[in-house]
Amino acid sequence: MNIILFDSINRMHLLPLTYTRPVAALKAGISTIAEKWERNFPGAVSMLAPDYLKAKFAVCIGQNNVLIDGSILPDSPLIDAINKLQPNEVLAEDKDNILAIRLNKEDTEKVAGFDDYCRLSISGLKWIIYEHPVRSITRPWHLFSMCGELINDDFRVMTANRTSAPVSESNRVVNAGNIFIEDGAVCEFSILNASNGPIYIGKDAEIMENCVVRGPFVLGEHSTLKIGAKIYGATVVGDHCKVGGEVNNSVFLGYSNKAHDGFLGNAVIGEWCNLGADTNNSNLKNTYEEVKLWSHVENRFVKTGLQFCGLIMGDHSKCGINTMFNTGTVAGVSCNLYGDGFHRNYIPSFSWGSPAHMTSFQFDKAMVIASKVMERRSVELTDIEIDILRCIYDITFEQRR
Repeated sequence: MNIILFDSINRMHLLPLTYTRPVAALKAGISTIAEKWERNFPGAVSMLAPDYLKAKFAVCIGQNNVLIDGSILPDSPLIDAINKLQPNEVLAEDKDNILAIRLNKEDTEKVAGFDDYCRLSISGLKWIIYEHPVRSITRPWHLFSMCGELINDDFRVMTANRTSAPVSESNRVVNAGNIFIEDGAVCEFSILNASNGPIYIGKDAEIMENCVVRGPFVLGEHSTLKIGAKIYGATVVGDHCKVGGEVNNSVFLGYSNKAHDGFLGNAVIGEWCNLGADTNNSNLKNTYEEVKLWSHVENRFVKTGLQFCGLIMGDHSKCGINTMFNTGTVAGVSCNLYGDGFHRNYIPSFSWGSPAHMTSFQFDKAMVIASKVMERRSVELTDIEIDILRCIYDITFEQRR
């Protein structure tokens, strides 16, 4: 079977994080959703994304395809049910929630083009109701609220029958058997407490001196915890990041920096972001009420069911020193933020300015900055990336007005 992870309506609920990637490309624990599926099925797993993302995330259509909602996390009962699917059968929780469909090449090509999310044609197909619980990432806050269990799941699979590199004797360690260090990683004169969850340190990553880390925690490949960082689990720092200060139950998708002091809690930070020195986010309302977060689907603030919720920031966004974000703030793609006081709880993509005055970020200027930022990590801003960002700029034009 050829596995295709498609973007359902959940893609819209996960904006702004999914403006620049399919849902299955989101890091959920140590690995992305797509990588979790790849571990369970032989051969390549591709993603079916909106048209403007297809040049970067190409779909592979075979003769025998199983299309799976890319927001769903695999487990043994679900994999068994998918393996039993016959051609033209639909696996669903109910009439509104399709989990997977098995189709031939011709029928798959009919649903391979769409604008916002994939609307599967299911007429004439046989329905099978799946009666087990399903775990999925359908809202941005799921990435940090489910972070602990996701790290635990990946840790068990990715470290099974493997031997960790040794932990240096200069460190203070609690529950060493729950710590795994990949080759090339460096950690000296720090405290690693894995009593509440595993600690996974990726290849060529570094934990500098005097860091205090409580699991569950992931430090991705080539990433760095700066001197004296204080990390509360469950937290994921993706690949090629630099993180310092105080971080609690947050997720960095990759290639982003919070290199200095300041608090970040119950947050998700996209790729190529930079948080200036002493940037802080509130993650708890003074009234202790349920946090509301901006919904791109409903075009208003909606309840999250959470008491703790901080900042959701899309790719390529930046903020200056001493920036303050209120509880439950959503900042879109390629924002440049600075100034005194708290920013609005919803900041549209390609916004530039302070709480006192906000304007549109000129697209050409945004691309110059993005190119310089990526060049520092020896990554090229390609024409494909520029086309994707231009499309996002156009899509979000009315939001800025």
